[in-house]
Amino acid sequence: MADQCCASKSGTSALNDPRWRRVLWIALIVNGAMFAVEVVAGVAADSRALQADALDFLGDSANYAISLGVAGMALAWRARAALVKALTMLVFGLWVFGSAIWGFFNGTAPHAETMGAIGALALVANVVVALMLYRYRTGDANMRSVWICSRNDAIGNVAVMAAALGVFGTGQSWPDLLVASIMASLAVWGSIEVFRQARGELAPSH
Repeated sequence: MADQCCASKSGTSALNDPRWRRVLWIALIVNGAMFAVEVVAGVAADSRALQADALDFLGDSANYAISLGVAGMALAWRARAALVKALTMLVFGLWVFGSAIWGFFNGTAPHAETMGAIGALALVANVVVALMLYRYRTGDANMRSVWICSRNDAIGNVAVMAAALGVFGTGQSWPDLLVASIMASLAVWGSIEVFRQARGELAPSH
């Protein structure tokens, strides 16, 4: 997606950049707070999409914490951390797929107004974090995984808001379940992207 010049600039000089660590700390705090907000709202609104997004915020908080821990380590260790994060993204995606299938047979129509309001709040939070992380999107697999998570989150929030409109207009749960499935697809695809780059970075060390 980016040329090698950009990759080398953000992949080396940014590793111990105080600005990189400061952005990660801000992202960690924002995601932790949004997890608490969305998990409560998701249960209250009976929204699978909001609950999935809440779990995503929790996973991202762990993602940022791991990135802070390995920021100054050798490339091989950062790549191994990225592999762990790729696995968690994959597990998240599969969990959301399962939840959507369960909701299709057993769920009820969620509360559209709550979905829309919380989705908008989450979108603002994720766009702010994504903009802060944008300059690091072409770094190593660890940096790239952080950017991919933030990018997927912003897309997912737009989808949650669209689902809220769909639920409001139809009075049915299928828009909520559809969005939950889309979010799961983003998580699975993102995990594949990170896994491929991390494996490539580990290859020379074997």
